[in-house]
Amino acid sequence: MATDSPVDSPVKPESKLGARVRNFLIAIVAIALSVALFLGLRSETTSASLTKLDEASIPLEVAISNGKPSLVEFYADWCTVCQKMAPDIAQLEQQYAEKLNFVMLNVDNTKWLPEMLKYRVDGIPHFVFLGKDGETIAQAIGDQPRTVMASNLEALVTGSSLPYAQANGQISKFSAPVTPTTSQDDPRSHGNQVVN
Repeated sequence: MATDSPVDSPVKPESKLGARVRNFLIAIVAIALSVALFLGLRSETTSASLTKLDEASIPLEVAISNGKPSLVEFYADWCTVCQKMAPDIAQLEQQYAEKLNFVMLNVDNTKWLPEMLKYRVDGIPHFVFLGKDGETIAQAIGDQPRTVMASNLEALVTGSSLPYAQANGQISKFSAPVTPTTSQDDPRSHGNQVVN
């Protein structure tokens, strides 16, 4: 009496063909995913980055002395706003490369501490606009839209006042009146209180 057990039975040709098709499809999907992953990573690394901007940066000493106006950016690799602005800065650098120096100074490098003190860098990104003579014209701090930066750079190139940056030495004209209070009812007054 012969019984066919699933282990002893020969594989039918249709099953071999089905297994080959399945394996072929798995291989195609794996290749497609690998290509997509490769291209995705490649496009990410070819986009503008702070490191690439820093590598293409003109040294500060050259920028100050070569007779062209300059944009100096104080940044840090961990700064998300700096990272967000990198593609816009890269586009502006390509657009104005012949007319302006682009200088990148990493605030995490203690080498730039004298410059951070000189330009009063207390937030990043911190942009300093220098004239042809290397003197500070204006500054801007924080996230700047590309159109705002382009307007400032165009003004810098033409020698006009920068429309979206604080001119060097300019201070707010607001002054609040200060009147001393001597009333004991003032909650800020801590003197002359009687404790029972």
